[in-house]
Amino acid sequence: MLEKLFGLKAHETNVRTEALAGATTFLTMAYIIVVNPAILSEAGLPVAAVAAATCLAAGIASIMMGLFANYPLALAPGMGLNAYFTYTVVLGMGVPWQTALGCVFISGVAFLLLTAAGIRQMIIRSIPKPLLAATAAGIGLFIAFIGLRNAGLVVSDPATTVALGDLKTPTALLSLAGLVLIAALQAWKVKGAMLIGIVVISIAGAFLGLTHWSGWTFGPAALMDTAFKLDIPGAFNLGGSFGVALLEIIFVFLFVDLFDNVGTLAAVTKRAGLQGPNGEIPRLNRVLYTDSTATMIGALAGTTTVTSYIESAAGIAVGGRTGLTAVVTGLLFLLALFVAPLAGLVPSAATAPALIFVGAMMVGSLGEVDWSEPLDALPAFLTVIMIPLTFSIANGLAFGITAYAVLKIVTGKARIGDWMLFVLGGLFVLRFAYLAAG
Repeated sequence: MLEKLFGLKAHETNVRTEALAGATTFLTMAYIIVVNPAILSEAGLPVAAVAAATCLAAGIASIMMGLFANYPLALAPGMGLNAYFTYTVVLGMGVPWQTALGCVFISGVAFLLLTAAGIRQMIIRSIPKPLLAATAAGIGLFIAFIGLRNAGLVVSDPATTVALGDLKTPTALLSLAGLVLIAALQAWKVKGAMLIGIVVISIAGAFLGLTHWSGWTFGPAALMDTAFKLDIPGAFNLGGSFGVALLEIIFVFLFVDLFDNVGTLAAVTKRAGLQGPNGEIPRLNRVLYTDSTATMIGALAGTTTVTSYIESAAGIAVGGRTGLTAVVTGLLFLLALFVAPLAGLVPSAATAPALIFVGAMMVGSLGEVDWSEPLDALPAFLTVIMIPLTFSIANGLAFGITAYAVLKIVTGKARIGDWMLFVLGGLFVLRFAYLAAG
């Protein structure tokens, strides 16, 4: 049955190898069970419920990817988008988390419709590669900044905006120790390095009195605090009847999910030798259909946009080549559902190092930018710097795409084939005008 479903022999693999690959991928990305609730709890969502929703969404999405698309690609709530959800949409715009989850669901529906219409290829082709790399790096800085703040290493200051925090506090010291531990384990290529680091620092935090049990609902029942709590009608009423606020939020969820998914898929399939002779990705539509459906499932369960994880490369490295790898990863996430509420016992000193380290890894994409070319360098720089400094992925994308479109025009390098880029740039200009008028 497994041979028929996944074509193990054709991919020169077997059940044992695929199972090991799936377990490896799970251990590498299991940190999301702790980190995602830590971020979304600041938006008012219950920690235990988000942890359970994270496991459920990741489990179902990964199994779907394995069975429907037959790729060794695991999915979970995306880093960066969870920060945008909390700090920009809920805390920045004052949108209730239930309404924000409604926006996530709508973005999943929009992604599904774009996939069915074939528009996604048009959008992907219109965005210059330097801006894709810069967006990933900017999100990395955004995540790292949140980690530094949660660790108490960076604090607000009325004179200089930000300043160095008190390094003598237990939270700061443990965060620094956790960062060193995670980096060392990663350097030694230890599987599940971030998860190990989080567990070790959490135990140390318990001895220092940083961990507190608050009597959460335990097990899958914790889901009831977030499941089906999304407010879709409320999302459509943002900023008036289908206003600019709704469009902006959905665009960011959709845009980042779209390119994060395609970028991850390209990297993983290339590593696994699954691409076609011209670099094409077989069954791309199935992957995108799975991704959009997973986002809707995640919103219904009570978590943010679900997307493909680059950590899937860890399973690829030990031989994972088919969807059986993703199915094993998904089953392990579903098993983790029964202990997920323990994520509430994890102090910020344990999650902050993971955020900083993930951010550092994402900044590596800047190597893809040609910094000697002004047409690439300035838009990429604006994208990178504006995301963390304005606490908004939308602002970073707006500055980067607008700058690129303007420079294309003034340097005489505009082409008819760039029309979608100019449409996006024009929409962002209108957005800036709307914000200025408000």
